Amino acid sequence: MSHPIKPAPTPVGLSIVVPVYRGAATVGRLVEALSALRPEGGLEIILVNDGSPDNSSEVCRMLARTASVPLTYIEHARNFGEHNAVMTGLRHARGAYVITMDDDLQNPPEEVVRLYDHARTGDWDVVYTRYAEKKHAPWRNLGSRFANWVADLLLDKPKGLYLSSFRCMSALVVREVTKYRGPYPYVDGLIMQVTQRLDSIEVRHLARSEGRSNYTLKRLVRLWLNLATNFSVLPLRMAIVAGVAMGLFGLLGALAVMIEALMGVTPSGWASTMTVLLLLSGVQFLILGVLGEYVGRAFLSANGKPQGVVREVIGPGAASSPQPAPQRLLLAAEAGQ
Repeated sequence: MSHPIKPAPTPVGLSIVVPVYRGAATVGRLVEALSALRPEGGLEIILVNDGSPDNSSEVCRMLARTASVPLTYIEHARNFGEHNAVMTGLRHARGAYVITMDDDLQNPPEEVVRLYDHARTGDWDVVYTRYAEKKHAPWRNLGSRFANWVADLLLDKPKGLYLSSFRCMSALVVREVTKYRGPYPYVDGLIMQVTQRLDSIEVRHLARSEGRSNYTLKRLVRLWLNLATNFSVLPLRMAIVAGVAMGLFGLLGALAVMIEALMGVTPSGWASTMTVLLLLSGVQFLILGVLGEYVGRAFLSANGKPQGVVREVIGPGAASSPQPAPQRLLLAAEAGQ
């Protein structure tokens, strides 16, 4: 008779992972608001500075010294991307549940406990948040809807589940997700490979209090590529379908030309020929691009492209850092000053 595996005891009930990029003006207020929360089992905060070009590093270091709750500061050696920063933060999280959220205060801190309690009392592995109204620019909302539509096609996820970066995960899911070491992580894709015990709750979404969104069109395209090429071979199958369809169109065109010739009608001229040629060439280059994306990512992964390079860890999470022991002791000593 098999027995369920009991989860290992955790030193804290809730870990909150916050990737920081151009967040110097807001991360202090976020930490202050989170520190006032009193979730079951206590909480810790993990800030991951993803190569931010502003003075986020100085602000986060000050917070590591002055925060009233356990706070771990992790600094990436350069900018690797939001999902890479989240993966780094998850590896240093010690909580029975882990919430990921942005540093821009668009996710109200007071919703954190409600999200945590819903996951904990309902025994859900992952709880996502959804918004009645998103306070993003129209193009960003359109991009989010497109990304979720793509995820519906490519991922084994419940239809209509909104994939938000404000989510709560159990320690089980965190442990399995962080086993992925490739350079192109997509956290939600990894979650779908681990569990289907998913739920969502509606929360408020606030307008940005400072600055503008760090997600440019280029970053969104990179995110879509991570989703499309890391967790599905559907683009390759679509390329096959496109190739077959173009072959059939070519066959029909050849038959039409033969029929015209047999009927004594002069076949259509160069315009139709060029149209077909350009169409076929476009499809061929599209297929080559899809194949090249897969091959290129496999090449970079095989050559050890890092998922993230941690320059420094300060605070309680330094004990779980993969750095050599002497450096961990030094960082822990700095955190205690």
